[in-house]
Amino acid sequence: MLLKFAVQDFIDDREFKNISQKTIIGYKDILNQFINYCSANEIINVQDITQNTIKKYLVYCKNELGNNPTSLNHKLTRLNALLNYLVEIEVIEKNPAKKIKRVKEDIHIEVFTDYHIKQMLNHYRRIKQRDKAFYSYRDYTIIVTLLSTGVRLGELCSLKWSNIDFQHKTISVYSSKTRQSDVIPATDKLLKELAGYKVYCEQRFNQLSDYIFTNRDNQYLTENAVQNIFKRLSKIMNFRDVRLSAHTFRHTFCQRCIQSGMSTFAIQKLMRHSNISVTERYAAMWGNDLREQNDRYNPLNNLEI
Repeated sequence: MLLKFAVQDFIDDREFKNISQKTIIGYKDILNQFINYCSANEIINVQDITQNTIKKYLVYCKNELGNNPTSLNHKLTRLNALLNYLVEIEVIEKNPAKKIKRVKEDIHIEVFTDYHIKQMLNHYRRIKQRDKAFYSYRDYTIIVTLLSTGVRLGELCSLKWSNIDFQHKTISVYSSKTRQSDVIPATDKLLKELAGYKVYCEQRFNQLSDYIFTNRDNQYLTENAVQNIFKRLSKIMNFRDVRLSAHTFRHTFCQRCIQSGMSTFAIQKLMRHSNISVTERYAAMWGNDLREQNDRYNPLNNLEI
């Protein structure tokens, strides 16, 4: 079977299974790159792909494209998914990537310090120009929301005023990644900030948008627009030791929860990790939460044996 036909068949199957569009695009980017690599090396058919083919492709990605270990492992995961599917539909007998080990990653996750956070918030507080008031208040509130909830970028942009329950102090968060809504608790401090921002938006636009964060025309604020906000802020802040992004706010939220002694189970629920092993990995980096809680609450402690 031609590789390009096999990839299209696989993509069709993912779409049939209602995988998110963002994931589909990710598959297409990586697998099309793999097709081009194989074509350049005169490998056309799926049956001709060997373990060595995949290893050489990953070396190419490392040396020629400058991919880091995390990116290489991500590509290996995508290739495994394709090849496992082809085994499943009996195009090939076995997955040639099955025994290829993941590249060892030197995991370093950046987080904001108190200094970084104060500098960013103070920047928006200092903006006095009337014509920039909306941008400063909106961007300030975006940062406060990210720090207080740890929501993903897409989740932030899709937040609506109807998702905020001021009475019961909760926020309903919709994830395009999992395609489900989760209810998370909101602190009094965050709710106070959002309530004030809501009043401001009502006065500025006369008619409140469904979405909490909008552009100057009161229209939905896209993920790309928020990324541009952070790019501009990054140039102003000129932080040398941390990347200014929505995901760094998410990591900062997670780190602070771990270091404050919150249980790993609670953090998993707040971060909405589908697998607690992800939360445990963070806990291993930023604290001894699991070990401390196990030492304190293990049932064996109170048994005489």
